Amino acid sequence: MQLPDWIRFANDATVYGLWGAALLSLSGFSAWRDYRRKKRHDIDRVGLLPWRDIGALTGFAGLALMAFACVGWIGGT
Repeated sequence: MQLPDWIRFANDATVYGLWGAALLSLSGFSAWRDYRRKKRHDIDRVGLLPWRDIGALTGFAGLALMAFACVGWIGGT
C-alpha cells in the first residue's frame, strides 16, 4: 500500500494537525458515549470503558497538537 503524495511529503505541522484532528474527533465520540451512559434506562448496565477519562485525555492531547500545528502553519515551517 502506498501513501498519497500529500501525506508523504507533508511537513511536521500538517502531521500534527492530522493527529490532533483525529484525537479531537475521538474526544467528541467519547463525549457522546458518556452522554449516552448518563442517560441509560437500566442503571445496572454500566459500560466497560471510562469515557469521561478518555475524552479528557484525548481532548487535551488533541488541543495541544492542534496548537503546535497552528504555530507551525503560521510560522511557515
